[in-house]
Amino acid sequence: MIELKARDVRAFLPAKDFAASTDFYISLGWKLKWSDENLGLFEIANQRFYLQRYYVKEWAENSMLHVTVEDAESCFRQVSELIDSGRFSGVRVSKPKQEPYGALVTYAWDPAGVLLHLAQWTDA
Repeated sequence: MIELKARDVRAFLPAKDFAASTDFYISLGWKLKWSDENLGLFEIANQRFYLQRYYVKEWAENSMLHVTVEDAESCFRQVSELIDSGRFSGVRVSKPKQEPYGALVTYAWDPAGVLLHLAQWTDA
């Protein structure tokens, strides 16, 4: 077996409109750590992902990011306010749902259609 001795894992997420997606993630509290015209590195809670200026509808709509949060209800209200502001076209949010795996989850879709699982663990 190979021992990678991994120290970090970062996913790449697509952006249909790079500027809109960048603004959306910053509005959710992610910090933009680095960027150029095609790629941005975002961080929250010492976790990172890359946002890239690349979009394939089928890929975007099948991409997901699971984020553990303290309060799924609060996330629902805050994302709803972002949507109501009219700043983000295509962004959607659903009311929190208790999932059988033990989390209360607010589902939100970013401007490219990437599904965010804003999950509050309730089983512990």
